[in-house]
Amino acid sequence: MGERLVRSVRVVEAPSAGSTVTGRRGRRPSAPWLLGTIRAGFRQLAQLRRGPALHPYGLTCAAELEVVDDGGGLWGVPWLDEPGRYETTVRLSRAAGLPGRLPDGLGLALRVEGAAGPGRPFDLLLTSSGRGRVGRHLPQPRTDVLSGPYSSLLPYRVGGHSSLLAAFPRRTRREPVRGDLTSLREVLTAGTLVFDLCAETSGRAWRAFAVLTVGAPLPVPPTESLDSDIYTHSGRGFRPGSALAAIRRAAYRGSQADRREKGRPGRIPDGR
Repeated sequence: MGERLVRSVRVVEAPSAGSTVTGRRGRRPSAPWLLGTIRAGFRQLAQLRRGPALHPYGLTCAAELEVVDDGGGLWGVPWLDEPGRYETTVRLSRAAGLPGRLPDGLGLALRVEGAAGPGRPFDLLLTSSGRGRVGRHLPQPRTDVLSGPYSSLLPYRVGGHSSLLAAFPRRTRREPVRGDLTSLREVLTAGTLVFDLCAETSGRAWRAFAVLTVGAPLPVPPTESLDSDIYTHSGRGFRPGSALAAIRRAAYRGSQADRREKGRPGRIPDGR
């Protein structure tokens, strides 16, 4: 599985920085000059780091995602409306790549094999976040992997409804799990980490749709990443919303530009 993952690393092309995505009521959420500025900023950061602008190092692990029935009725999403188990690859990372003793934005990237259809993966990128109506939309640096939720920050369209996505870690260990790669490798070599994946409902409550179990680390270098693309690798009835999509893609493209021009191996733009 590790060899197949390494071979799958490639450059993910994004739309040009001048493109826009139409939001609600036909409004365009971002102007070309803003997208160009964002792209340039991320490109400069990637040049300084000689790698991805964010999440430059990570631990890639084998995992399993089990779809669960919470008793709340159908989702209107094919792969969520039938309980099942999916082979999954997870990359745990630190956004700024700071030393493990310092708080950092923690990344949780998933690739769920076959969830978007036969032979089609489903990608999901989550970031350590706060709680509450506002906090769940904001990244939150932390040192302990299990001390708080991970959020998509921006809403998805799930079964026709706008829903934020989140992963809530189960506190299966009394001691903290530090987010540096050495500590994570030690913990996952000895056991597993478990997360409840949830979608926000109209009442701001969370509804569980799957359980993610992260297992043994794979023989993948920390600088390598999944070729994640949440726009291409989405599923029917379960897609990223339009809010700020153009801004995010501009940041992706800027982070990739220097590596493409110099012929370096492609990685996803935020290094996850």
